[in-house]
Amino acid sequence: MNGHLRSMLSVPGSSERFIGKARDVPTDAIAFDLEDSVATADKEAARRLVASVLPDFPADGRELWVRPNALDSGLIEADLDAVVGPGLHGVHLPKADDPQTLSQVDHYLTYLERVRGLAPGSVRLMAWIESARALSQVEQICLASPRLDGVSLGSEDYTASLGVRRTKDAAELSYARARLANAAAAAGCAALDGPEADFRDLPLFERQALTARAVGFDGKFCIHPDQVALANRAFAPDEREIARARRVADAFEAAGERAGAIAVDGAMVDRPVYLRALQVLGGR
Repeated sequence: MNGHLRSMLSVPGSSERFIGKARDVPTDAIAFDLEDSVATADKEAARRLVASVLPDFPADGRELWVRPNALDSGLIEADLDAVVGPGLHGVHLPKADDPQTLSQVDHYLTYLERVRGLAPGSVRLMAWIESARALSQVEQICLASPRLDGVSLGSEDYTASLGVRRTKDAAELSYARARLANAAAAAGCAALDGPEADFRDLPLFERQALTARAVGFDGKFCIHPDQVALANRAFAPDEREIARARRVADAFEAAGERAGAIAVDGAMVDRPVYLRALQVLGGR
């Protein structure tokens, strides 16, 4: 999965209006939310609504995820029972504070796949890293289940667990972003940056996305459709990057297997630079 989810749009599972609007948003993934955006009194109705729309919701190349309630909420079993089936790509698990949480949910999914005739492992997982405790074990969490496609940084909950305030420059997230991105890369899964609550401040969202990309993130969680295009652009190479990568790849390959380092555009190019160019070009 690593690298293909530039944007994931969160849609409140209790809102038919927002679900309807999401049908045409050009995001890479949609996450129907049963957790934070749904009031306690509306949980059961949201579960029924999401379960009813999932089988026929137009994917159009997008992945369809559900964020259930947390493992310790007493609600996740009913959430998974309602939504696991045709049309569901995966479960975006909140409050994944330790590897055991991933293992337990993996067991639930294995059972549901078996009784519903789904291919083993077909329902994927992403884990929300939302606390200092989770971040301290993120390397183990990234290896806790073969279903795991990626990890996401829950910025608000994480900073709350630290007892610090969220700021516009997000300096308080620097360590968490770097460690999470490194753990994801080491495990071969994706890293998704957390949401920006001020959905009207699009320049701020774009700056955050570019900062996250610079430290190794693959995409960003969006809470408003207007953020999606910015995420898609921020986490994709621009024309200059692609042209430079093509020159590097072509020159290195033309030099042959014995090339150690060559010069391209006045800069040294060795094998790590060449491999990075291939990543930009989509693994050519």
